[in-house]
Amino acid sequence: MSRIEVTFEKLKKDNRKALIPYVTAGFPYADITPALMHGMVAAGANVIELGVPFSDPSADGPVIQKAGDRALSLGIGLKQVLAMVRTFRDKDATTPVVLMGYANPIERYDQKHGADAFIKDAAAAGVDGVLVVDYPPEECVEFAQKLKANHIDLIFLLAPTSTEQRMKEVAQVASGYVYYVSLKGVTGSGALNTAEVESMLPRIRQHVHVPVGVGFGIRDADTAKTIGRIADAVVIGTRLIQLIEDQPHERVAAVAADFLRGIRTALDA
Repeated sequence: MSRIEVTFEKLKKDNRKALIPYVTAGFPYADITPALMHGMVAAGANVIELGVPFSDPSADGPVIQKAGDRALSLGIGLKQVLAMVRTFRDKDATTPVVLMGYANPIERYDQKHGADAFIKDAAAAGVDGVLVVDYPPEECVEFAQKLKANHIDLIFLLAPTSTEQRMKEVAQVASGYVYYVSLKGVTGSGALNTAEVESMLPRIRQHVHVPVGVGFGIRDADTAKTIGRIADAVVIGTRLIQLIEDQPHERVAAVAADFLRGIRTALDA
């Protein structure tokens, strides 16, 4: 079993929901990420989604785009992101880490370092999952198999517009968990319609037999608690990025942890 599977199994046994914070690697400071990750775990995070900075994101709203641009300006690329995961693993061998991003950095990495170098190096660094926004499931069968052979899960997005056929296609290759995008838009946009989410999750679960996390609109403890009643995991990114973006270096991890403690308490209530 992958670290992600083990984590969700334990949470299910304990009747708890996963808290999955998203942060952009190398933001707001190039060297902050491992300490920030440890702080989030101490505050109750169960899985960490680490955004790989990319110049042309299609799913990210202005807040996360800005974070990515800042990280890129600090020289953060996929090589540096993998180094951050390795550093994190020096002190934490159990918390799953998922890289979230786009095809271009992965394919460029393989061009520079050799075929399947990304998979090999990600596994060696301690990556547990990969979510590639612009890799459709029908084109990912071989990629998913290679990842699985290295104990890495391939995670997919589903959206309010996803058809039954798309859910079936995702179910054939997805592992770890599926990330349901609760809004018709980019990260951080619009208001979350919890009734719509509640009606959609049973449809997804008819086809997808891995845990379902919900994100793209959860900004506070009340919303997280509501979503936690129906989903297996709650994903929070944009609000977290907003809270840390202007913090001095020594306050970043503490501010993120304070926020996540409130979310964890709400989920466990």
